[in-house]
Amino acid sequence: MAEPTTPTELSDDDKMLAKLGYSQELNRSWSGFSNFAISFSIISILAGCFTTFGQAWNNGGPVAISWGWPVISLFILIIGFTMAELVSAYPTSGGIYWWASKLGGPAAGFFTGWLNLIGLLAVTASVAYGCATFLDLTLNTLSPSWADGYSLTRVFLIFLVILAVAALLNIFSGHLMAVLNNISVWWHVAGAATVILVLAIVPKTHQALSFVFGEQINNSGYDGGSVGSPTYWFLVLPLGFLLTQYTITGFDASAHLSEETTAASEGAAKGIWRSIAYSALGGWVLLLAFLFAVQDPDAVTAGGGGVDLIFGQALPQGWHVLVLFISSAGQFFCTVACLTSASRMTFAFSRDRAIPGSSLLSKVSGAKVPANAVIFVAVIGAIITMPSLIEVDINGAPVPVAFYAVTSVAVIGLYLAFAIPIFLRWKIGDAFESGSWTLGKKYKWMNLVAVVEIGVISIYFILPFTPAAIPWNDDFSWKFVNYAPILTIGTLLILTIWWFVSARHWYTGPKHTIDEDVIKAFED
Repeated sequence: MAEPTTPTELSDDDKMLAKLGYSQELNRSWSGFSNFAISFSIISILAGCFTTFGQAWNNGGPVAISWGWPVISLFILIIGFTMAELVSAYPTSGGIYWWASKLGGPAAGFFTGWLNLIGLLAVTASVAYGCATFLDLTLNTLSPSWADGYSLTRVFLIFLVILAVAALLNIFSGHLMAVLNNISVWWHVAGAATVILVLAIVPKTHQALSFVFGEQINNSGYDGGSVGSPTYWFLVLPLGFLLTQYTITGFDASAHLSEETTAASEGAAKGIWRSIAYSALGGWVLLLAFLFAVQDPDAVTAGGGGVDLIFGQALPQGWHVLVLFISSAGQFFCTVACLTSASRMTFAFSRDRAIPGSSLLSKVSGAKVPANAVIFVAVIGAIITMPSLIEVDINGAPVPVAFYAVTSVAVIGLYLAFAIPIFLRWKIGDAFESGSWTLGKKYKWMNLVAVVEIGVISIYFILPFTPAAIPWNDDFSWKFVNYAPILTIGTLLILTIWWFVSARHWYTGPKHTIDEDVIKAFED
């Protein structure tokens, strides 16, 4: 008979996981670089910078991009630093909600987990839909007949195919995801560099610095298009910051994949803040390249502010197709990575019995992949994106209001989930037991800054994107409505009722998968 395994035979990662209450179920085959790579892939400057460019162009103009991006990026980096300290102390797949449970009890963990899950479901759906949009644009540029047959239904069908392919890849192998994310990093680096060079060399003319860093645009419908009023500065311009806040999100993937990462206490922490820092720098240069390449600003505004309008003005067909293809492929890599992260969060939350159907969603396949959780994320993503089938225009220009609503849901859900454990860590103060990566005394101001920034952006991104979305306006129509507050606040209301009526009686926080005596042995 074989000798039983003893704690001394376990790796340091397995010991840390056992101390947190879990046995090693997932395959720990991810390197520190792979952990960084998934967050870098989900942030994806080839996705967010392309798909939400129009939001910033219409709501603020170039100043919302050239100045807004670096300023908001600094705040996000502070958020990343606070989360890096937390994941170093608690490297589990549960990530955000596990931290909240540990620091604030079952209720904090329950609501954090659901906010995080809502955000991850929305970000997966939004990235997949953005990928479908840009793949369709690529084919439109290649084929006039394909362009003539454009419809929102066709884009939605492409979106469903992309979700299905991403799900199949995720189900096949967890190690394959690590390999794909490593490839994705280099695709994003080389792809973004190629796009920047193309836009710097190929266009016949470029905009002046005064345009890139000084031009203001208000194409929101608010205040008659004024760019000097308080409405512009305190409502319209902040709505444009959705570009940055949405693009640089999803970096919590480094936490969700920590149980599959070697030397996770250090590797996952660095994966979070490095993915933010490198994406912030690369994304800013990429966005500046877009702005300098603009040939006819009025035509871009009239067309809805989409970045493809700039490419159409500045590039011949061949270069235009290349840029769109680079972005589409990057967005596909991002979709696959988002699905990986969301499925691991679903798996971990189900493992702790917090989701209906937990016994099914917490199952791991023979390839050590939570396949049922992958399918769940894909199906929910398809359902919440269905409003994108409704055509919407603002000031006569087509604007993807439903897409921006899904991105708002992603931002609000994810960042509110981040805020809870960040605040709780600040509240516990010096009693916090840090891991190998720590902020030291800097947590005292960093955590507060992070929570305030999250609170401010969460308020802004539930506001109407246009006056036509305000019920008492004469031109109100439901198709203009930003349904982010309906989805997020409605879900939170349901969760609150569920918590007080039922969940508080049986949800006691993360459930251990190994014997309590073993946990105590590791703690000793």
